[in-house]
Order: sequence, then C-alpha cells, then structure tokens
Amino acid sequence: MLQSVKIEDGESAPAASQAERTSLIGLELPELAAVLGPNQPAFRTRQLFDALYRQQVADLSEISSLPISLRNQILSCYSADLPAIEHRYDSSDGTKRYLLGLCDGRTVEAVLMPEETRDTICISSQVGCPVDCKFCLTALMGLERNLTAGEIIGQVLLIMRENGLKAADTRLNVVMMGMGEPLLNLDAVLKASRLLCDSTGIAISPKRITVSTSGIVPKMDELGRAAVRPKLAISLNASTEEQRQELMPITRKYHLAELMDACRRYPLRTWEKLTFEYVLLGGVNDSDADAKRVVRLLANLNCKVNLIALNPGPGIPFETPSDHRVAGFQAIVKASLPCFVRKPRGRDIFAACGQLKRVNTELVQVE
Repeated sequence: MLQSVKIEDGESAPAASQAERTSLIGLELPELAAVLGPNQPAFRTRQLFDALYRQQVADLSEISSLPISLRNQILSCYSADLPAIEHRYDSSDGTKRYLLGLCDGRTVEAVLMPEETRDTICISSQVGCPVDCKFCLTALMGLERNLTAGEIIGQVLLIMRENGLKAADTRLNVVMMGMGEPLLNLDAVLKASRLLCDSTGIAISPKRITVSTSGIVPKMDELGRAAVRPKLAISLNASTEEQRQELMPITRKYHLAELMDACRRYPLRTWEKLTFEYVLLGGVNDSDADAKRVVRLLANLNCKVNLIALNPGPGIPFETPSDHRVAGFQAIVKASLPCFVRKPRGRDIFAACGQLKRVNTELVQVE
C-alpha cells in the first residue's frame, strides 16, 4: 500500500536509510498523486512524473521543479532507485549482458544489443521461469518470483542511462524476451508497457516493444484487450502437438490447436503482424517435413517467422543445426511466409536467446 507524504511548510522529516526507501519507479499518475497526498495540486504530480520518466532523474533531490520542502518530504520515504548493476559481461560483437540486483537480494538479467541502425534492450519479466522449455537455460532455474512494473522498466531506464540512449533520437527497441514468461506476470507487464509508451514520459512507441509468450492462451486474449500493449511474439518451436509437448511442457495445458485458435482471433492492429519464433534443434525439429508443417500450421495468419538456431549452454541436451540446415528450413518457409534467421548476439557471454541463467562466463569455458 502506498503511503502519502504529508507536507507542512517548514517541516522536515527524519530521512529513512537508502534501504528503507521505496522507489517511485513503476508508479503511474494516480499512484504518484497518492504519494503526494490530497493537499498537493495536480500539476505537482505531473512534475514528479515528468522528472521520473522523461527527465529520468537519478536522485529525487535533483527535481528542481518541486519546492525544496516537498523534495525533502518525498526523500524521507522514497527514492528513484533502479536495479543495481552487479556485473556486466561484454561480448566480442558489442552485446552487453547485465546482472542486476533487486532490492530483496535476488538478481535478473537484461541485455543490450547495439547495431548500426538500432539498439535493442532485452529485459526480464520474472526472476527465473516456470515454463520449463527443454532447450532454455533459464528454465533450469525454476521460478523465484514475479518482477514489479518498476523492476521491469527499471531495466530499460538503467541500460538507457548507462549507454546514453534516448527514445527520441534513436531507433530503440525493447523486447520482453529475457528471463520469465511475461504473460504469467501480465498485470505488471501491461503497467510497465503503459509507462514505457506514455508520450509524456519515456515515450517508446508500442511498435518498438515486443512481448514473447510460450502460449498462455487465456492471457493472450487478455493482452489483446489491453488499450496499450506491445506487439506479440509466440514461441512455437515445433510443428506437431507431440513434438511441442516434448519440447515445451506448457503445451500439455494449452494445446497447439488452442494456441492457433488464439492466434487467429488475436486483434492485430493495422500496422501489426504476429511473430512466430522457432528455435531450430539439430535433428529434432529442423527437417524439411517440419518446415512444411510450419507453413501449413500458420497458413492464413498475418504473421512472420523468426528462426533461431539453438544457442547452446551447459545442461541443454540438444545440438545447434548447421548453417546449411537452417538455410534449407528457411527456404521452405520463406516460399509462403516472411521468414528471417535471427543472428545470434552475445553467444560468447551467454546473452543470446535462451541463455540467460546468471552464468559467470569468467568461470565457464565458452566454445
């Protein structure tokens, strides 16, 4: 529950320690108004929102638009703290993997993938993941807890600050494809999305934010009803029900046919396509027959397919297919649907898709 700050002229409250202060990052306007209390005019709430999300102040004492007395009162209980960088791993291709500490001592990971024409920030929605996909390192962690909206957008704000990124002057993309199944933490994901997209704040276009799901059918319907929402990507990874149940046990609850029905009724916006992600596992789901089944499965959907050759890791019992096999699979799908091969980024530091498991690459021999 939020606690409002009672403001009296000339009054000074004892400051809480840094550890006792609650971060305001992740709060929307009504919640910030509750923090300030009923005696403050509405424009003060707007000033605080602007400082947190558009100016992205690191310290509440820097909010010069607020009276000093009000700043001091807010500082007695609150901060603008973001997750803390515990370690950063730098790839030979420019990718950066961040191990981020949370206020309860748990850690998550986020990744920056810089390119000439755009920058992509991959963020987590949970600490660990409960879905147990058999080709994913994060699945080996299990689920520790959901992230709050503030912890979700805090990853974005931190990486923007650390790398001098601005939503207004760069092609900045955000993908919720890190640790966790975002649709199992949908309330926080949608709240974070509203804050990321708010034109008076961080101001990232919803066209540049993507959320990936393993196929939580009821939550896909709920996502589709949201007024502000990211684009949707579906992690497919198999061409038959039996194959998908083996690779993605969530399919035993939400069957492939149900998932395809949910995709067909998903309310795409005029500019939008569904994205299907398909991790290619050597000798398992990468045959020509698999490719032809994928084409039939996705027929009549407004979609594109992203192929991902398996990113290996300790404890993963699959092999990466050859470039030749990847190209052959793509050629079959591409004859009917837009189909792209996702270039692996940060594989040498365990930052690529499916590799986030808090691996210390200083202690692991990376092939």
